[in-house]
Amino acid sequence: MKIYQMPDAVRTQSLNTAELREAFLVQSLFNPGAISLVYSDADRAVIGFAVPKEEPLHLGTYDELRSEYFAERRELGVLNIGSPGKVKVDGKDFVIDSMDCLYVGKGAREVIFSSRDAQKPAEFYLLSYPAHAIFPTAVARKNQATASPIGLDMTANKRVIYKYIHQYGIKSCQLVMGFTQLEPGSVWNTMPPHTHLRRTEVYMYFNMDSTSRVFHFMGEPTESRHLLVANREVVISPSWSIHAGAGTQAYCFCWGMGGENQTFDDMDRLAIGDLK
Repeated sequence: MKIYQMPDAVRTQSLNTAELREAFLVQSLFNPGAISLVYSDADRAVIGFAVPKEEPLHLGTYDELRSEYFAERRELGVLNIGSPGKVKVDGKDFVIDSMDCLYVGKGAREVIFSSRDAQKPAEFYLLSYPAHAIFPTAVARKNQATASPIGLDMTANKRVIYKYIHQYGIKSCQLVMGFTQLEPGSVWNTMPPHTHLRRTEVYMYFNMDSTSRVFHFMGEPTESRHLLVANREVVISPSWSIHAGAGTQAYCFCWGMGGENQTFDDMDRLAIGDLK
């Protein structure tokens, strides 16, 4: 499990392109037939993919966690961006279709991922944060998510925000999670941008072809930087950083947050004129 130690805002100003990508961009997590995870010291998030093929994949623990089992002190959000699959949690099966979300509560000892069809595997994106309280494991279908249309054609940011794990959806200790889908012809997300010092955010971009990229904007508002992001790559966004993007085509991204509170609209909003 690779550990990502986040540079602070001052150090980030001096990073070159390669150093910026090494610090904040997570690549090569998508590996068919395996579970691949990384650990970030930003609110101690664990980020990864489980892509089961012929054999089920068991989520074990890691030396870096110093735990008896993965969810001993953690909660886990799972978003399936692939074909239908199944997650078994402590002996109970949860069928997870494409774009369904599963929450696994603290204390779950056994988590097993499998695909319905090994030739068209499920693609389980995983995001985990420490938890100090137990909430029940639960699944939400895409048609059960809170869907919030936002944006306009004229500003090329028409999109729908789907909220799964949040105050008024699946209950959790600190994890907030969902995804955003841009409409065809729209490319901008979260512009004007914002920050939220009370929690970090993790962005996983998907539904992009191999030639497409998203320009992910980050950094302090007056010291903005960017990362060029490909399909199924992940950006770790510290609490002091903006997080906005523009793509070469429409795309989706899974957003997940962990930190001090769960209020979705707790944002320190910025105007485009504030950016440099």
